[in-house]
Amino acid sequence: MGSDKRFLEVQGKTMLDRTISFCEKLFSEIIIVTAGPESLIKSVHKVVYDIIPNSAALGGIYTGLLTSKELYGFVVACDMPWLHAELIKFLVQRPGESSKSNYDVVVPKSSYGFQPTHALYSKRCLPILEGMISEKNFEIKNIFNRKEIFLRAVLPDEIALFDQSGRAFMNINTPEDFKGILRDENSTYDSA
Repeated sequence: MGSDKRFLEVQGKTMLDRTISFCEKLFSEIIIVTAGPESLIKSVHKVVYDIIPNSAALGGIYTGLLTSKELYGFVVACDMPWLHAELIKFLVQRPGESSKSNYDVVVPKSSYGFQPTHALYSKRCLPILEGMISEKNFEIKNIFNRKEIFLRAVLPDEIALFDQSGRAFMNINTPEDFKGILRDENSTYDSA
């Protein structure tokens, strides 16, 4: 990208501030996880850094779950400009829908595959995440096929009930992506 995505501005707010503002409408506990000690982020919310350094986004999920007071944590990347409140509410309501047990992970599976940085994780995943990190197995999606994980995949037809445009999982990876967001007249978040 060439610059820190967290601090790119869209409509006068950084991507990080936009994501926090959006999440404040949905969740009582917000934890901002960074790769290392952070002095640039000023927030009323808890700011923590990876308990296990150099463990990529998997380490961020692990750290967020470990430091949370809640049994479940909704994980979202800060570079997703078109979050959708109703879709997130749908994901968060899924854990108890099974008659067998509560789901450990609720993750959207779009036509592009699993969306691991827009998903709900249970603290029951912590030992598995820690084991993956110790094995240097940093691919988040590898947790989804573990036999110990009770997974609920939210499929494209369910996602389309809330996000027909398919933009909820878009993120900013290149300068061109960012320019596209700035050009898009609908680049505001869905209201929570």
